[in-house]
Amino acid sequence: MVESAGSGWDGPAPDDAGFRQWMLVRSPALRRKAYLLCGDWSAADDLVQDALVAMYPRWSRIVRGRNVDAYANRVLVGKHVDARRRPWRRERPADGVPDAVDSASERAIAAVDERDGPLMAALATLPVGQRAVLVLRFTDDLSIEEIAHVMGIPAGTVKSRLSRGTEALRAHLEVAGHPVGGTAPADPAPTFAPVTEDRS
Repeated sequence: MVESAGSGWDGPAPDDAGFRQWMLVRSPALRRKAYLLCGDWSAADDLVQDALVAMYPRWSRIVRGRNVDAYANRVLVGKHVDARRRPWRRERPADGVPDAVDSASERAIAAVDERDGPLMAALATLPVGQRAVLVLRFTDDLSIEEIAHVMGIPAGTVKSRLSRGTEALRAHLEVAGHPVGGTAPADPAPTFAPVTEDRS
């Protein structure tokens, strides 16, 4: 995935073997998280690639002083938020004839999209900040403080976004005919299964 740091890199050489090992182990989880953020597998792949490219030249420093997964979360969410702010993101391509799904991987992705369609449609209605907080909370089970650190925002903002995002998500799912059971607990949590991709 990431072959070099690019021209202009003058820092210490990254630990290629360590980076590649971490990347092989963590890429599937990053990809699932990126999918929940983006709602699209292709955009998720691009987001993960951007995050890995940003991390590679800093790898030696990242592994020395930080929780690597927390740092990766921060980079992934930051890249997603930055991409959502770009004006070209708001442009929509014209409808066209989709290519036929011909590979097992693409069929598996289509099955995941179909199964998780209501959740993804509901997540797509949320502002990017609420969506990011929900994804970090319910896919990684991060605490309020950990989410605040990853996103670089106050814990109170995380609580507010969690509360508003959860209620908006619940309301959207109920309107769409997919009610979420129970009443809202003190620390609300939508009930949804983690996104998985069947590669068989």
